[in-house]
Amino acid sequence: MSVVIETSAPADILLPSMVVVDMVWPDQSNHHGTLFGGAALSMLDRLAFIMGSKVLRGSVVTAAVSRLDFAAPAPAGHLVECRAQVIHRGRRSVTVDARLIAEDLLSGRRTDCLSGEFVMVRQADGAPAEVPELAQKADDACAANAAMACATVAEIVFPVHVNHRGVLHGGPAMAWMAKAGFVAATRQVRRPVVMAGTERLDFVASARLGDVVEVSARVIGTGRRSIRVQADMWAESSSSGERRLCASAPLAYVAIEA
Repeated sequence: MSVVIETSAPADILLPSMVVVDMVWPDQSNHHGTLFGGAALSMLDRLAFIMGSKVLRGSVVTAAVSRLDFAAPAPAGHLVECRAQVIHRGRRSVTVDARLIAEDLLSGRRTDCLSGEFVMVRQADGAPAEVPELAQKADDACAANAAMACATVAEIVFPVHVNHRGVLHGGPAMAWMAKAGFVAATRQVRRPVVMAGTERLDFVASARLGDVVEVSARVIGTGRRSIRVQADMWAESSSSGERRLCASAPLAYVAIEA
């Protein structure tokens, strides 16, 4: 495929960015106990796909990857924070600067691990849609109280996640909410935590095959050993941009001895 990088947006238009988190589990690691390079690339490509879908409002594919730099390994058990910033945007393509940063959740130490530029192209399906002007979205809840930790997990609803009607299973939804809550709680206290329970989990709308799902988690209170986290799951159609709240829950975590 030949790729034409289109001209970037004017300087006065703020190009969108996104920050999400994930964890490095043993099944993603190599024999050195660090994140396998292919898994790291997959994380960044997934985030670039989400950004491309949001900006271009359609089905996108990865057309090119450049400037890849593996700077340091990400050990198993660490958080990985994936950052994406759109640096060029045209009618049918975006170039996304994507970076992966490892964080030791107990010490807070952060290490730049991987960076690269991903060109995402909107697949032809008739006349291309006009690209809406997008501004960077701030996490208002986090900005309002910088003392409380936050985390965002982003996923794509694939066939393995849905039932025979194309609707997201509750299991993956709860797992994504628990992961975001775990990161926020651990960041808050910098100690090992376990989930203690939840008073209520409300599913108010469905996420469907192909949707982009974002789970935002923020700490809303702490005790001597307890951490309360509010987790909200939103689904967004990559084609229409329709965004809806799907599930919400207050999650309780308890700090344990290392």
